[in-house]
Amino acid sequence: MSRVVVEADGGSRGNPGPAGYGAVVFGSDHRTVLAERNASIGRATNNVAEYRGLIAGLTAAAELGADDVEVRMDSKLVVEQMSGRWKVKHPDMIPLVAQAREWASKFSRVNYTWVPRAENGYADRLANEAMDAAENPAAAAETPKAPGWTGATGTPTRILLLRHGQTPLSVERRYSGRGNPELTELGRGQAAAAAQMVAGRGGIAAVVSSPLGRARDTAAAAADALNLPVVVHDGLIETDFGGWEGLTFAEAAERDVDLHRRWLGDTSVRPPGGESFDDVRMRIAGVRDDLTTDYPGATVLVVSHVTPIKTLLQFALDSGPSLLYRLHLDLASLSIAEFYPDGGSSVRLVNDTSYL
Repeated sequence: MSRVVVEADGGSRGNPGPAGYGAVVFGSDHRTVLAERNASIGRATNNVAEYRGLIAGLTAAAELGADDVEVRMDSKLVVEQMSGRWKVKHPDMIPLVAQAREWASKFSRVNYTWVPRAENGYADRLANEAMDAAENPAAAAETPKAPGWTGATGTPTRILLLRHGQTPLSVERRYSGRGNPELTELGRGQAAAAAQMVAGRGGIAAVVSSPLGRARDTAAAAADALNLPVVVHDGLIETDFGGWEGLTFAEAAERDVDLHRRWLGDTSVRPPGGESFDDVRMRIAGVRDDLTTDYPGATVLVVSHVTPIKTLLQFALDSGPSLLYRLHLDLASLSIAEFYPDGGSSVRLVNDTSYL
């Protein structure tokens, strides 16, 4: 994704008073809604709420993989300060301005445009819904807001799905399941770059990893950057490729001609002495349930392998088995899936490698 339009707003009923913000991300056509954000922030000023809306919009744009961002707001103060034409004088605003500029630095280009309130109606509506919730939190808790058009309700468990870095077997494009090759020098560099990226995102409650060394080493780099421990979940282990472990695609196809052909089109077929994709699906269903139970409403970094990550994305998309064969995931790539308490789900990002 390249160019997006962010519209953001914030308000306070009393200034200071019950406050909230709203933000929406449109595609480059300025019609297609890609993401929405809004939240009540308790008692705050208009300016604080406006900046919180901007930060929410920039965060959502980054999660979508945007590179070029057009920000449109009806706050002259925010637009002029972020454009560098006005100084930031109030000490309480300095941390928020710094946070907004940090997010803005992640894009190759950000342009700020002031618009009349009448042209910022979408974000204004979201902000007012958040202020309604700030004034009446009990009612808001009873009727959680659905995130856009998906219909899911409540606060989701957001899972950042990070594939491990390069190993010698991945260089040679060999089946790498339960074996335990170490990361290459490039793989360690990929892990470090991913760690820097997740540290910059912030807000991550836990780092959960496959038990295999290549994933644990990738996870450890991120956990160190986040000052968190690595939690190992055995269910996140890669597919057991059995007798095909360490073979190339061509070698496995030559060794077991008929079996390999059937395996490529039937998720119930097992490699010799190995595990089928249906077996993996059952295992990963348990992982998903564990993550949503252990980290309700939180953001969790999960470091794993191709098949477990594809399977979690398959669950989030409610798609068929063809996704396993058609979706490509690069080494050290990031994908994002969300699972809601009412059973809804969504995918926000797939195969991002922009930080490598």
